[in-house]
Formats: sequence, structure tokens, C-alpha cells
Amino acid sequence: MRKLQTVSFVLSAVAVLSCSHKITQPKAAFVTKNNLDTRVDSVLKLMTLDEKIGQLNQYNGFWEITGPTPKDGQAAKKYADLKNGLVGSMLNVKGVKDVRALQKIAVEETRLGIPLIFGFDVIHGYKTISPIPLAEAASWDMAEIKKSAAVAAEEAASVGLNWTFAPMVDIARDARWGRVMEGAGEDPFLGSQIAVARVTGFQGDDLTKRNTILACAKHFAGYAFAESGRDYNTVDVGESTLQNIIFPPFKAALDAGVRTFMNSFNELNGVPATGNKYLQRTILKGDWKFDGFIVSDWGSINEMIAHGHAKDSKQAAEIAINAGSDMDMESSAYVEHLATLVKEGKVKEALIDDAARRILKVKFELGLFDNPYLYCDENYEKETVGKPAFHEAVLDMAKKSIVLLKNEKELLPLKKSGQKIVLIGALANDKTSPLGSWRIGADDNTAVSLLEGMKKYTGNALTYVKGADVAVGRTEFVWETKINMTDKSGFAEAIAAAKNADVVVLSLGEHGLQSGEGRSRTDLGLPGVQQELLEEVYKVNPNVVLVLNNGRPLAIPWADAHVPAIVEGWQLGTESGNAIAQVLYGDYNPSGKLPMTFPRNVGQLPLYYNYKSTGRPMMNEPESVFWSHYQDEKNTPLYPFGYGLSYTKFDYSNLELNQSSFSNDGKIEVSVTLKNSGKYAGKEVVQLYIHDIFASITRPVKELKGFEMVELQPNESKKVTFVIDKKTIEFYTANSKWEAEAGDFKVFVGGSSAKTLEADFQYQKN
Repeated sequence: MRKLQTVSFVLSAVAVLSCSHKITQPKAAFVTKNNLDTRVDSVLKLMTLDEKIGQLNQYNGFWEITGPTPKDGQAAKKYADLKNGLVGSMLNVKGVKDVRALQKIAVEETRLGIPLIFGFDVIHGYKTISPIPLAEAASWDMAEIKKSAAVAAEEAASVGLNWTFAPMVDIARDARWGRVMEGAGEDPFLGSQIAVARVTGFQGDDLTKRNTILACAKHFAGYAFAESGRDYNTVDVGESTLQNIIFPPFKAALDAGVRTFMNSFNELNGVPATGNKYLQRTILKGDWKFDGFIVSDWGSINEMIAHGHAKDSKQAAEIAINAGSDMDMESSAYVEHLATLVKEGKVKEALIDDAARRILKVKFELGLFDNPYLYCDENYEKETVGKPAFHEAVLDMAKKSIVLLKNEKELLPLKKSGQKIVLIGALANDKTSPLGSWRIGADDNTAVSLLEGMKKYTGNALTYVKGADVAVGRTEFVWETKINMTDKSGFAEAIAAAKNADVVVLSLGEHGLQSGEGRSRTDLGLPGVQQELLEEVYKVNPNVVLVLNNGRPLAIPWADAHVPAIVEGWQLGTESGNAIAQVLYGDYNPSGKLPMTFPRNVGQLPLYYNYKSTGRPMMNEPESVFWSHYQDEKNTPLYPFGYGLSYTKFDYSNLELNQSSFSNDGKIEVSVTLKNSGKYAGKEVVQLYIHDIFASITRPVKELKGFEMVELQPNESKKVTFVIDKKTIEFYTANSKWEAEAGDFKVFVGGSSAKTLEADFQYQKN
């Protein structure tokens, strides 16, 4: 313990740490910015150059903690670095026992005893899994999304973790990209609201509380714009797209207090993001004044070699630190080369100091200097992981994430008695796939399957038939999922069962590991033999309810043209089957709206609602071919952004503006009457869009600028009011700044981006 006490004596003017790491004076004595900076600088002054560089080094869990100490190879080298104070953070170490063992080495065996931060990909839950983030975004319910992140934080913190590599706030327009499942969809306004909800959910209002963890806004920036939707591919976007579409959710996360950022694998303007000074120093640390720290993505510093931007690891380290990347995740480039680079004059030690100071500051904010074992209570771990309240929360989140895409003949909700129902599809009896991708803290076979959820409704005769496998072969986290392309041996049984059913529920879609990092697709139809299974079943019984389980928008034009009822059931996590069953049987009226456009054909991608009109949006001559269109497909999507049905019916009327123009600090009130004209109580997301008709930089045909969730009983009406002010219409203009330009505008209000009422207004500068 003598090492930690060395630090304690130096800090005694601010707060004294005892041998048990307990603070000995009131918390208020050290939470001010000045006192925090004093404490950070007091530690920094004690550190050698190597120890400062060590704080910039993050290693993956590299040996069985409770096993023998590594004697050779990379594990032995990393272990030696840990004991020598050359590691600032570790990732993929989980469980109080292992976290405590590693923290003990850092605190009690290194010279200065500086605690580690433990990071993990807590993307949509740790052990108790919420819906994938794209599904959560479909809820448009910020309070529920915040609660979901808070549940994940509490459970993760209980096992010793204090940092998650989430939320991913990349705006994504191309469903081929597998990581769309990890974000909030295609819209910067909705994405910004969700970024705030997730950051505040993870971090709470006090990072020293043991039920909160650090959030990390990623990937800065442009990652989702990879060409062809192929993961890790080149990105080439203009400044307008960067500022108006890509940056806003990152800025919102920063304004919400996010303490870490992660840079991205892609290049931007020919420079990999990890070594991009414009992104990290000019924008993030300069213009935005971010005072937390930036971590590289896995190995991305050394990946600049493959990019062709650095000749070797040493040069990669030089580029990355000079560009502003503070912590090196698993490249070992910093710990191996920075000291030499400083001595050679290629890197200023002041940059090392700045990066180390940022990391130390966050460790103080977490309370780790006052209690390094804050997150290491095994009794609390046992009491917290998987507790019933978490399951209730993720069930609520899952129900609110479901989107009703189609419901002809009122086939849904299902009757609760007197029907013969046949459930078909391997995914219906799968207890792992619903967990989705990026659930690495969870155990396989722990999700409630749809079959299990429907069995709880005992009034109908329920028969289950698999029909056909979706995934075959190995499906562990690190392996690609192999898809069944040939085996139709179960078709006959499924078809026979379907013939005599009153209703057939077909659970089809992607396996949970078909989306996520490294899982791009060129075919967005139902994978494998599932489309054929759907068509064969439909031939013998058209009363089909199609339940989609997927991590991205799919192209399902045949199903839309034929199947009477379609439910977007995503990958909904631990309580998936219960949530879908409750929606199918009407115990929860679906209220979700799509956060991402569904294409008719993969050839339309990238496809998004807030497109530009172009110079030839449509020609007047009916036979002309000289306008922006396809010869073989419509321009319009299958299901637009913001779309989602309910078991009841909502009518919009009486769109009114209290005035037709405003200026400077003025505002316009936009109101609409919403009526529930159907038979069920229900919720509707009322959406406000604007269009800036003429501007210094061309503007999208529509931009989401507000939304409100409204719950109405049958025959109940409500007046919904939005406010438009100067902030609403601001954008990054040709003047290279955010401002509102005078001009003519349209305002749209409705239940989706495609179905709205509209009116006109003006903004005038005095």
C-alpha cells in the first residue's frame, strides 16, 4: 500500500486517502473544478514520462486472472507492463473477482498506485439484454431509452465495470452496413435526442455512484457512410453532410456530458480518423472544448499502416498522438514508441501530459482515486445481476420498440380463444438469436422465445413447426453465421400444419449474428430458404402474420404485396418472446415508428427520407426519362422513416399556425388536432418536419424538427402544439457557421415522414 500513500500525501491539501482508500473529509471538499484540477496536476507531477504514457495504454484482458501468471509471449509482456504502471485501462475483463485482482495489481504493486478504468461493450445491456439500439430507437420514447441505458449501467457496474463503449451515435443511411443495429437510424434530430438519453442513462448525475458508468460517443466520425455499406470501407463526404448530418448527435452527446469519445476505423478526406487532427483537435477539443478523453477503436492506430497513411507502428503512434487520440486500444503503439518519439523531438511531451491529464481527470470523476474498489463488491454483484426489475424494464422497452407495418382485415390482434394457430419458423423457438449482436456479457439460450411467449396464452390451440433452419454451423460471437441455403426438408410438415390453421404466425428474418460489426450484406431479403417457405405457406393459407426478427431494414416487397399482417419484431433481447406475444394478442397496442427507411430493393441504397430534390426531381413530360429515377423500381421506399401503424386509427386535422412569419427572437406556434377514431386506446408519435425552400446550401426536402408521444382513448381528441423558432431552422450554411437564413419554409405535421399535413411560413431577419 505504500505506493498509493505516496500519492495520498501529495494530495493531502485537497483530500487525504486512508490505507483502505476511504475519503476522510466531506465529498464537497473535492468536487469543484479547481480542486479536481489540483488533484490531477498533483498526480501528474509525480509521474515519469513512461508512467504518463502508460495511462494512455489500454490492453484487452490477456490471461486467466485466477490462473498462473503468464511467463512468456505477449501475455507476459502485458503483465509486466501492468505491474510497472504502464497500463491505464483494460477492456473485456468482467466479474468482480477478476476486476478486483487486476485493480489490486495496479493500486498495490505499481509505483504510484494509479487505478485502472475497466471498459466493456455494454451496448444494449450486460447480462439482461434490452432490444438492439436500432429497435429501441423505434420506440421514439426518450424516457424509456434512458431507463434502458440506466439498467445496463447498473448491472454492468455491479460486475466491476465502469466504462461502456456506447452509445454509437453514427447516422446511418445504408442498411447494408451491419452496424446500423447499434445506432439510432438515419435522422440527426432523432439521433441527437437518443444520444442524450443514452448518455444520461449510462452516466446518471454522479459518476461516483456505483450504479453509473462512463459513456463513450462513437465513432468520430463518418463511420456509417462507408462506401457500398461495407464495413471498414472508405468514407468520402462533404463538409455540409459532415456538419449537418454526421456531427449533431456527437455534439448533443458532448452537451449532455459524455466523458469519452471513440474515433473510427474509416478515413475522412483521405486521413484515417484515428490520425485526423481536424476531427480530434480542431473540432472536438478545439471548437467544442471537449475536456474528456478520446480512445482509439480496436487497433486502429496500427491500422493506419494498412490505410497507407503510416509506414510503421512508430509513425502511426506519432500521427495519432499529434492528431489528438489520447488512449491506444490494443495497438501497443503508444507504450512501445511514444517515449522514443518524445526524445527524438517528434512528439511534444506537453501532448503526452494533456492526454494523461484528461484520463486521470476522468478517473477522479469516477471516484477511483478515493476508492479504487468502488465497483468491487461481490455481494452487490450477486444481488444486482439479473434482478427482476431489470427484466420488467427490458420487457417494457421491447414492447415499445415493436412496429406494426401492416394489418389488413384486422387480422391482429389475435383472438385469445377459439382459434387454431400454427407458429412456424426456427427463429420462433430460438433463445439466443433474439439477444442480437453486441451482447457479449450475456449467456446463450437466455432469451424468452416467441414460442414460450405465445404458450402463455392458453385459450387457443397452438402448434409449432420449425419449417426450416435459418442459421447452421457455428454461431459463436466471433464467427460468421452460416445461412441455410438448401435444406427444405421441414417444408412439408409446415405446409400441412398451415392448411388447417385459422391463423399462421411465421417468424422469419435474420439470425442475431447476421447484423453487427463486420456483417455487411448485399441481399436484404429474407435470408436463405425463408422467402420460399413464406410463399409456400401463403399458398395454402393466406391468413399469415409475418413477424420479422432482424437487426436492420429488410427489403420485403413480396411480403408487403401479399401478407395481410406484418410485425417488425427486431431482435428484442431477453424478454423478446413475451413482448411480441403481448403485442400479437393485443395486451400492448404497438406504437413504434421506424427510425430508418425500409427499401423496396437493395439497389435503392443508400435511401433516406431527408434527401435533396436535385435539379431534376421530376419532369413535366409524362414520357420523359430525363429525371432522377430508376427504370426498374420506384424512387419511394417500401416503408418510410417515421412510419408505424396501430391497432387503432389516428386522424390528423386542423393544422394551424398562429402567425405566418417570425423574425430574430420570435416564434411560431404550430398546432394540429389528433383524434383516435378507432376501437382501442393507443399511442401516436406526432412528427413535425420543415423544409427550407431556398438556402445558401441546398436543404433536404424534409427535416424532422420535433415529435411528441400522445396517448388517446377511443374517440378522444387532443390539440398538439409545436414551437418553431430561430434555433429550429438553423443549419451549417455557406458561411461555414450555424445560423438561420431568412426565407420561405414549409412545415409538415403527421404520423410519418410521408403522410403529413402542410403549411407555409417565413423567417425574416430585422
